[in-house]
Amino acid sequence: MKDNQFFQRYEFKYILNKEISDQIEKEAKNFMTFDSFVQKRLDNQYFVRSLYYENIFSSNFFEKVDGMRTRRKYRLRTYGKSLEENVPIFFEVKGRNLERTYKKRMNVDFKYLNFFLNKKLHYKLLDTYPDNELIQNFVFDSFKKDLKPYIIVDYTRRPYVNKFGLYFRLTFDKSLLSTKANNLFYNANHLSWLECKAGYTILEVKFDRSIPAWFHRIIQSYNLNRKSISKFAIGMTTCGVAKETSD
Repeated sequence: MKDNQFFQRYEFKYILNKEISDQIEKEAKNFMTFDSFVQKRLDNQYFVRSLYYENIFSSNFFEKVDGMRTRRKYRLRTYGKSLEENVPIFFEVKGRNLERTYKKRMNVDFKYLNFFLNKKLHYKLLDTYPDNELIQNFVFDSFKKDLKPYIIVDYTRRPYVNKFGLYFRLTFDKSLLSTKANNLFYNANHLSWLECKAGYTILEVKFDRSIPAWFHRIIQSYNLNRKSISKFAIGMTTCGVAKETSD
């Protein structure tokens, strides 16, 4: 059984219209290359599906929109629209600790997938994945907060990485769709999919220490403003599951 993977970094996000997104992507290509995961694909992008956990009080949603500086949420992630032999499935926790974001993830064997989907079977994960901190925290949180699979967010992603120097990654995410769901895979004709931020791209900027000077110039040239957004929160709002409250 593979060990958990751990990622920690700074993460900035921007919402761009198509024209600005295309221009920034064109400039970025002078300094960056496609992530190795997509270099052999004709369209240099890949599909992402995330099934997020939430409760009837939308606790994770409000922790996000209220700007809690320490928070975490759980999700199942895959890269296919249907269950196929070579499609990987990951269980992840995505969180923030003050100014940095982090992600821990582990591979999920399909034969155990139902343990993650069925709240009554969550306890079986402790024996299936013994001494696994990610699983232990999830089982504790799932019962404490009454977490269940709640909403799916789909999108396509085109990723770039720095050609030289420190870790720096750009992802252009578009064609967001969401639906309220409790399973990872649905029939392609499922009718309740809703468009999220139609016509817009979410640019995610991820780095360890600093942003390269050339990207600082892009920020200034296009007057980019960072947004505190998440695809999870966008999906929740789009599906009418939760909404931000105002004083």
